[in-house]
Amino acid sequence: MQHFNVLLIKFVTCSIIFWISLGLFFNATIVEILSFSLAVTIISYFIGDQIILPRIGKSNAVVVDFFLIYLIVWIFGSVFFTSYFQIGWGSIISATLIAGSEVFVHSYIIKNVKPIVRENHRNFNQNVAFEFAEEHDPKPTKK
Repeated sequence: MQHFNVLLIKFVTCSIIFWISLGLFFNATIVEILSFSLAVTIISYFIGDQIILPRIGKSNAVVVDFFLIYLIVWIFGSVFFTSYFQIGWGSIISATLIAGSEVFVHSYIIKNVKPIVRENHRNFNQNVAFEFAEEHDPKPTKK
């Protein structure tokens, strides 16, 4: 049920933002707006919220969500729209607004989704992040 609530919140916010960024500025139809919202909701939830958020944290996940949403809108925009101006600016505006809303969605996920779901993902172990070795001179000087 908690996952359904998150998906519903993401879909509603994406629909409103796409209506503003694509509908008002570029005269997109309601079918295009809802299809963009559905695609972004599903892809960003499974990639951004289930895989990336538990591993790298809220602020880095927002940056990844920005580029992910920009890429999704750019790819699907090239199918629906004919103008590169419309595709480019629609992608930038949508990705910026949705990334801003993802800050609140990520806070909601961290507070309300069971920690067991988030703990199943392996985190990056920083204890073994670097290998230390002694540097050897390739031409050793003998004394």
